[in-house]
Amino acid sequence: MFRGASSLSMDDKGRFAVPTKYRDTLLSEDLGTVICTIALNEPCLWLYPLAQWQDIEERLAKVSNMNPRARRMQRMLLGNATEYQLDKNGRILLAPSLRAHADLGKKIMLVGLMNKFEIWDEERWHEQMRQDTEIERLGEFESSPDLDNFSL
Repeated sequence: MFRGASSLSMDDKGRFAVPTKYRDTLLSEDLGTVICTIALNEPCLWLYPLAQWQDIEERLAKVSNMNPRARRMQRMLLGNATEYQLDKNGRILLAPSLRAHADLGKKIMLVGLMNKFEIWDEERWHEQMRQDTEIERLGEFESSPDLDNFSL
């Protein structure tokens, strides 16, 4: 289970170090193998431990590629999926195409979302948080049945 947001630096080659608090889990469960792909509807990346990604691949394999939306999702998610192995320093080297999709600069945010991480450019992450907070504060959000009875 991944949670929290970490501000990280990415070097000129596109490498960043996964925080130690997550590294041990990734190394023990999937031997440090992760899959990174583009987010479908936001300017960020999704980073999955291998086992979590394999579940997604199985679900995508079950949908008909004759359905245009399913084919588009398969193309976007699978076509951009890149497998990485954490190096001995716990770093990941992101492909230039993935970095370009999320417009990542030197400062990034690694955001734990239970079964995966999002990777954001740090400035864009803070702007997204401002927007999300304002939408919730004003109640200008779309209704979602699975959240109707959710309370904290």
